[in-house]
Amino acid sequence: MDAVQFAAHGDREVVEYGPSPEPTLGSDDVLLDVRAGALNHLDVWTRRGLPGIDLDFPHVPGSDAAGVVVAVGDAVERFGPGDRVAVTAGRSCGACEFCRDGEPTLCVNYEILGEHCPGVHAERTAVPADALVPVPEGVDWTTAGAAPLVFGTAWRMLHTRGEIDAGETVLVLGASGGVGHAAVQIADHAGCAVIATASSDEKRATARRLGADLAIDYEARDFADAVRAETGQRGVDVVVDHVGAATWRQSLRSLANGGRLLTCGATTGPTPETNVNRIFGNQLSVHGSTMAGPGEFDDVLELVWDGTFEVLIRAVLPMSETARGHELLEEREGFGKVVVVPDSEYEGGADE
Repeated sequence: MDAVQFAAHGDREVVEYGPSPEPTLGSDDVLLDVRAGALNHLDVWTRRGLPGIDLDFPHVPGSDAAGVVVAVGDAVERFGPGDRVAVTAGRSCGACEFCRDGEPTLCVNYEILGEHCPGVHAERTAVPADALVPVPEGVDWTTAGAAPLVFGTAWRMLHTRGEIDAGETVLVLGASGGVGHAAVQIADHAGCAVIATASSDEKRATARRLGADLAIDYEARDFADAVRAETGQRGVDVVVDHVGAATWRQSLRSLANGGRLLTCGATTGPTPETNVNRIFGNQLSVHGSTMAGPGEFDDVLELVWDGTFEVLIRAVLPMSETARGHELLEEREGFGKVVVVPDSEYEGGADE
């Protein structure tokens, strides 16, 4: 079979697509015939190399995928051949204190498919059964392959960690990205007023269509100044910041007294300068968050599958052009998710 892979960390040219060993099916695993996957900024960081993570090369990346079950391990009862499923990526050990307390996303041995261990961007992949969710008939493969990680992440960040309430004002940075466009819709669905940031007229118009009440051009003006002006100098109750170093100080300045800053990533760098005086003086809270747990995935994906939330796709590419997909993410081209499809499936389209 063929798979996306790289034999060393580096720039986009290290990404290849070619022969890879067939996956080995464990007793708790499901063998999946992949119909579509999706890229995340996590794939870019994994390709470049993440501190403290030693990969076995060649490494198959990818944390998002959906497809049809081909076979199941002896211990699997939940799924059978022919089932439509999507990957949820996170793997907890089930034995540490956090897992025992019902908090698997805080697991001390937590792994993410494609980051800590082999991923799912291949013609076929073996995935633990507890890292899969059913996909209803009628949901197209691009949606199924692109939704879980970003919508699960945004849902946990806003509802579980941020505890947003109707009537609050939420600022979403980078609304054109995967997590950003999910967060806009989730906050709007919860009854919040939503302010989004985006760099082009087209992106800002799309953010408004998805539920943003106001969209700010962060390249034309300091977005914290704009937020203060639009809220009568009060600021917002919640900021969703997955950008990191480039936006951190403005994010803190955008918050009202007692506000919450939610973070799930740092695409511009993980070590921003922080005004500690503002944090304690204005009694701000900073909440870190990662991807969703099982119940959270169920809650948000039900709203994706029924069409309440829209998964925007900026490009559908064959897996042999995954490097181009990395370029789209790194250059911030387009709005929404980049989907990759096995070359053997691509000619007929991912939605068939």
